Amino acid sequence: MSDEDEIILADLDDEELVQQMFDDLYDGLREEIEEGVNILIERDWAPYDILTKALVGGMTIVGADFRDGILFVPEVLLAANAMKGGMAILKPLLAETGAPRVGKMVIGTVKGDIHDIGKNLVSMMMEGAGFEVVDLGINNSVEAYLEAMETEGPDILGMSALLTTTMPYMKVVIDTMVEQGIRDDYIVLVGGAPLNEEFGKAIGADAYCRDAAVAVETAKEWVGRKHNTAKV
Repeated sequence: MSDEDEIILADLDDEELVQQMFDDLYDGLREEIEEGVNILIERDWAPYDILTKALVGGMTIVGADFRDGILFVPEVLLAANAMKGGMAILKPLLAETGAPRVGKMVIGTVKGDIHDIGKNLVSMMMEGAGFEVVDLGINNSVEAYLEAMETEGPDILGMSALLTTTMPYMKVVIDTMVEQGIRDDYIVLVGGAPLNEEFGKAIGADAYCRDAAVAVETAKEWVGRKHNTAKV
């Protein structure tokens, strides 16, 4: 990014700058997003407001257009990368201020499966929506999921599979959670190309998510429901 670009961003008022950051996120411009975040910090914006109003606000537009077939995976990955640049600046500040989070998710591809593009996209879109995400990577055993849930205390467990041969392992994980009496402590979301809604119901998941945009919408809905129930 040129010095001239920086001057242009700095000359915008707050509302104009946030709108420009929406555009820059949409176009996957990481340096511009990092600069925008720094300018808002200098203007004494609360880190949580920068996250929700600028980054999450922009990624919401990206997610909607991805869902509607206007944007495609490569473009969403660029937008998510730009968002991560802004998040890297905000994370330590959010930790200092004890800012609230939307929720927390542990996610990983199941045992025997080494595909991760879909999972990575869900992880980035979830972070873009304000969730804290712990990505376990690929080839995860029941024990790996259980250990992460105990250690991290997430609201959501996300499991991904891209092979018909590894899909059944999701049921192994859920059945083990039932046996240990912890199934109802977590929201379980599953996804992957060979899955469908019927399969999700059959294995005892809370929901099947056909893509990353749907995963974000579903996660928000279930976490909101969980928190509302807890208040009753």
